[in-house]
Amino acid sequence: MNALAPMNWTLALPELVLAIVGMAILLFGVLRSGESTFLASMFTLGGFLLAAILVASRAPGVGFHGQFIVDPFSMFMKELLLAGAALALILSLDYNRHEGLARFEFPVLMLFAVVGMMIMASASNMMTLYLGLELLSLALYVLAAFARDDVRSTEAGLKYFVLGALASGLLLYGISLIYGFSGTMDFAELAQLLAKPAAASPGLIVGLVFVIAGLIFKISAVPFHMWTPDVYEGAPTPVTAFFATAPKVAAMALILRVLSTPFGHLVGSWQQLIILVSIASMILGALAAIGQTNIKRLMAYSSIGHMGYALIGLAPGTPEGIRGVLVYLIVYVFMSAGSFACIIAMRRRGHAVEQISELSGLARTDPGLALAMAVFMFSMAGIPPLSGFFGKLYVFLAAVQSGLWALAIIGVLTSVVGAFYYLRIVKVMYFDAPAEAFDHRPATVSFVAAVTALFTTFFFIFPAPFVGAAQAAAKALFQ
Repeated sequence: MNALAPMNWTLALPELVLAIVGMAILLFGVLRSGESTFLASMFTLGGFLLAAILVASRAPGVGFHGQFIVDPFSMFMKELLLAGAALALILSLDYNRHEGLARFEFPVLMLFAVVGMMIMASASNMMTLYLGLELLSLALYVLAAFARDDVRSTEAGLKYFVLGALASGLLLYGISLIYGFSGTMDFAELAQLLAKPAAASPGLIVGLVFVIAGLIFKISAVPFHMWTPDVYEGAPTPVTAFFATAPKVAAMALILRVLSTPFGHLVGSWQQLIILVSIASMILGALAAIGQTNIKRLMAYSSIGHMGYALIGLAPGTPEGIRGVLVYLIVYVFMSAGSFACIIAMRRRGHAVEQISELSGLARTDPGLALAMAVFMFSMAGIPPLSGFFGKLYVFLAAVQSGLWALAIIGVLTSVVGAFYYLRIVKVMYFDAPAEAFDHRPATVSFVAAVTALFTTFFFIFPAPFVGAAQAAAKALFQ
């Protein structure tokens, strides 16, 4: 059916426009003498805005002979990852200038990474899936090591490259097995072929496991989480903010589409695997972060735990569960971007500081920053009425409605354990003796912190548009 689908290249207009903008900025940066980073960043932000408008204006359809799909799900994911990428890029403007990293290649790499992520969100064929994933990965390898004079950054880039190559190998092996045992890489044809679960051969199931392993690496869920703490700590902080938001959305989009569309009928084969990964991620994220003294490493383990919570919604394999995952991702992107804005503001005498102890008494030296950080920490702990509570509520409800009581109970218990290290940060800021005040923070950092804090705080007043969009996106996967 999809083999006869027309080319319909206009469906990929947002991606094509971003790619053209990226190449234009490359030429501009090379040919322009002098400082061009700020202009390149502004052009990139403009490209993100234009792409967001184009995504919203696309009519649903299938293009490139069935390899590229535009539906409410892909549109939802693209808008969310564009928001996450834009927030991370805004955070980089002053940080890169302070750290001597102001080079025009930085926004270009982020832009091409976003193109890869948008392709991932619209992938309806294993080839498109791999194309988007590798375009994203190649840009992320360079971004992680962007501070090339910093040993930690180059080490982070090398670790991410080596482990990323391993994950790509697992993914490719899984794709080859699926193609070998089914004769197709098209999602729609696979869904028809596997309409009767008995038609799935053991070799195809093994291939599916390898594909899941390759994708789980990108969301840093257990057991493919090993790279996360070192890369989060070593990479420049705006890059870490980028890692923590947009790529997570894109990778989760792929996981949701792959497991719901071509392999939706095989829920009995992959459900136990997702449950196991979810439980392991929640437990590790809750326990490993307790002893951390570096706030970026703590955020790394926190992100592992959050991906475990998001996977709770995937485990039931229902539209309600997928809706829960999507609401969780909205909440998570804004919480993470805001948290990293506060971390970037941790600068004393011109040098960035990362120890949790450096936040001592912040409430007395910078009440606004302390309040924003407290909002994000309380939200990540899942304390009502902040947005983090609603994210967890939707995924826990989906698990309970599907009879996965044990999974929901483990999620609640790990949330209680995880609350310890979030509340410890609040305690340090509000009850410890004040340390030397931080340097005056840039307007860009204040802007991101304020916008994300307001969203996190007042989400409970206007959740309907976001939940409704998530509901429509989730239904699109089951049509």
